[in-house]
Amino acid sequence: MLGKKTQQTTDLTRPENVRKGREVYDRITSGKCKDAAAELDAAYGRTAKRG
Repeated sequence: MLGKKTQQTTDLTRPENVRKGREVYDRITSGKCKDAAAELDAAYGRTAKRG
C-alpha cells in the first residue's frame, strides 16, 4: 500500500520496557504525572498522534 505508514510495535514484555512503564505508572499513582499519554509516548520513544 503506497503512502501508508507502517505501525511499529513495542514489546512491552522486555525488561527495559517493563521498567520504563513501571516508572511512569509510579508517577501516575503518586500524582506527579500531568499527562500520562505524553509520558508513556516519551518513555517508549513514540510521537504523539495527530488527529
